[in-house]
Amino acid sequence: MDHLTEKFAKLGVDSAPGQEGLQKQEVLPLEGDPIPGVPVDFSHGDVDAHKPIPGSLETFAAGYEAGGCQAYTEYRGKGTVRRYLAEKLAGFSGAPVDPDTELILTPGTQGALFLAMGSLIAPGDKVAIIEPDYFANRKLVEFFDGELVPVPIRWQDTEHYSGLDLEALEQAFQAGVKLFLYSNPNNPTGVIYSPQEVSAIGRLAKRYNVAVIADELYSRQLFDPDLPYTHLRALEEKPDALITIIGPSKTESLSGFRLGVAYGSAPIITRMEKLQAIVSLRAAGYCQSAYLNWFSEPQGWLEARVADHRAIRDDLLAVIAKYPGCWARPTEGGSYLFLRLPKLKVTIGQFVKLCRAQAAVTVTPGTEFGPQFTDWVRLNFSQDRKAAVDAVDRLCRMAQRYQA
Repeated sequence: MDHLTEKFAKLGVDSAPGQEGLQKQEVLPLEGDPIPGVPVDFSHGDVDAHKPIPGSLETFAAGYEAGGCQAYTEYRGKGTVRRYLAEKLAGFSGAPVDPDTELILTPGTQGALFLAMGSLIAPGDKVAIIEPDYFANRKLVEFFDGELVPVPIRWQDTEHYSGLDLEALEQAFQAGVKLFLYSNPNNPTGVIYSPQEVSAIGRLAKRYNVAVIADELYSRQLFDPDLPYTHLRALEEKPDALITIIGPSKTESLSGFRLGVAYGSAPIITRMEKLQAIVSLRAAGYCQSAYLNWFSEPQGWLEARVADHRAIRDDLLAVIAKYPGCWARPTEGGSYLFLRLPKLKVTIGQFVKLCRAQAAVTVTPGTEFGPQFTDWVRLNFSQDRKAAVDAVDRLCRMAQRYQA
């Protein structure tokens, strides 16, 4: 296999959110009768289950009516939108943002991640990632010909923090890592990093001159108001090269607009703009209007939305607890549960397909987040509450059916 063929093979999309239609047909080791129920796709959130931010449609329509001035913005995004977001994000994250030099609008946070990694990884560079963490991190490191350096979190053995292995992180930095990525809250486990852990990341990255990408996509959806959340960029001791990624997505039910933001070190933002100019030109021009509803929701709207997701999370955890061998740690933020299954007599890839075929439930296999997670699946619980509860019950029944 030549280098390019191998590179793109590693980007496999069959298990990615929304890609269930690409699953290849194969003979599955079916046992028992189908378990009927409403189809639920836990590989991504259901934007129909929760209404978007009020006024989003009207703001989008106004952008459309504005015509060319909205369709063809600067590559890094329309100036008025960037100035609005710079003020909002500065207040949210606790550190100032220059809208002209330190912020870029992107086609979703996935676009921001691609641009940031493409701007920071040279062939052969060592890149530290958390395991488990967002599956695209691993794939993009390999795509840009970087060298993966996994750093574990011990989230199964801790409460109220990630369990980041700080000794392993420092050893990775000492070994010559150039870039470190982490999501906070973590995707897929839903844990957040304690103030001490984030401070250690900043201190070590500064000491060893490591660039950092902090994916904070779900940092508005936190379930315990008494549990502190720390933005790395707000700390006094932080890396010289730091990019923070965020966007309106599952929490706001605006995923379909494909809106992301990256903000941080000006030289990296400039690189990202140059890369975006040849990849997608800009975040979709008309859609940029919808940024203006974000962080300006009606009073109490965000709190109600977070409470809705917390209620779904709690209901799903109660179902999971009823089934021997099934376990998930209560999440502290975000829209994901990482569900450990009992040992199965089929592979995790087969089990995922069996669940879809026999129980109308789609989940993401744990091996997308690290090769060792062969007994895990990820669920995005931003769904209709009743449908999600019923679907998780079917999923756990399937786990009992195919238990080794």
